[in-house]
Amino acid sequence: MYDRILVPTDGSDYAEASAAAALELAKTMDATVDVICVVETGPLGSVALPGDTASADDVLSERGEEYVTQVADRAAELDVPVTTAVREGVPVREILDYADDVDVDVIVMGSRGRGGISRMMLGSVTEGVTRHSGRDVLVVSSDSGPVSTDQ
Repeated sequence: MYDRILVPTDGSDYAEASAAAALELAKTMDATVDVICVVETGPLGSVALPGDTASADDVLSERGEEYVTQVADRAAELDVPVTTAVREGVPVREILDYADDVDVDVIVMGSRGRGGISRMMLGSVTEGVTRHSGRDVLVVSSDSGPVSTDQ
């Protein structure tokens, strides 16, 4: 039914729960998981942070790489094929564009996210993806808490 699953992450607990659900679904369906983190760039993107030579965008991109790598490591433990990407832009648009670019079958998202990269995956992002996607979107409830992939 699903051969390719997209899971956006921002490093929040809710994104981690949706990643766990996506990995479990992929394991069951023998599917590939694409993990994406969208860095929402802003007006301070090229400004160096105090005490650092890296720009704010560079720091956020590095965190995004850490987030997708964490999910990719979990996928490897489950023998689930995984592809990762970090993009810059407007989260809803980038998630939908990525889904189209690689032709995913389903997008798995948390219903709410906080922290991580600049509150990137608030409920409004999930709502926007759900509303504008022509693909199946599986929303992992914020009330469900973290999902275990251990058996």
